[in-house]
Amino acid sequence: MKIASFNVNSVKAHLPRVLEWFDNTKPDVVVLQEIKCIDEKFPLMEFEDRGYNVEVHGQKTYNGVALLSKHPVDDVMRGLPLLNDGDEEDPQARYIEALIMPDDMEPVRVGGLYLPNGNPAPGPKYDYKLNWMKRLKARAQTLLEYEEAFVLAGDYNVIPQAEDVHDPAAWAGDALYRPETHNLYRQILNLGLTDALRQQDPTGVLYTFWDYQRGSWPKDHGLRIDHLLMSPQAADLFKGAGVDRAERGKEKPSDHVPVWVELG
Repeated sequence: MKIASFNVNSVKAHLPRVLEWFDNTKPDVVVLQEIKCIDEKFPLMEFEDRGYNVEVHGQKTYNGVALLSKHPVDDVMRGLPLLNDGDEEDPQARYIEALIMPDDMEPVRVGGLYLPNGNPAPGPKYDYKLNWMKRLKARAQTLLEYEEAFVLAGDYNVIPQAEDVHDPAAWAGDALYRPETHNLYRQILNLGLTDALRQQDPTGVLYTFWDYQRGSWPKDHGLRIDHLLMSPQAADLFKGAGVDRAERGKEKPSDHVPVWVELG
């Protein structure tokens, strides 16, 4: 089973590129981020015609996530649970999860996420980011109690370490690279999750994002902020992982490229 994550930066604006990638790679399960549309505006037919079951958690103009699977899906959840009963509902569409039910292997749960950017930091947006990360950690703890294979995949807006950014010093105060961000990300990893890309390549340059500005792509001024974190049961099924870097060099691309893991 090939599970992929792709921040498409508007599914409408980049649909030809996205569909071309689907046709070329034929992933089993994909989580999309920043679809930037409400559920009713998602291009459902284009993906259903390619054999995908489609679940959408959309939002007008901003955010929005979707989950697409060639296998039947069950137990779909939209949005992360709140930490406390008295917390206000989160209006931002940033998380979708489902149990994937293939015929030839045990079910695998997949969570697709678009973690907040958090800038400017410090400030209210950064507080929201840190609280969201705490909610993600709590969800991961709950899923681990199920003792099943799961993958939490998406745009984490977290640069884990110096090897994951072209100029670490330039990002020192940014919300993606601040100590508080690193601390919470490590807390999530240290629950017992495995970074699929670093399982494949522990030390290499694996950038997944290049800004549209300042010649970032031709200069290879990239970041690794798209991650696939596996439960121990999923890690036991690990066959390989990768970054489809070439997608960034095509005409009218997203500023992110797909990342994927293969389980079997």
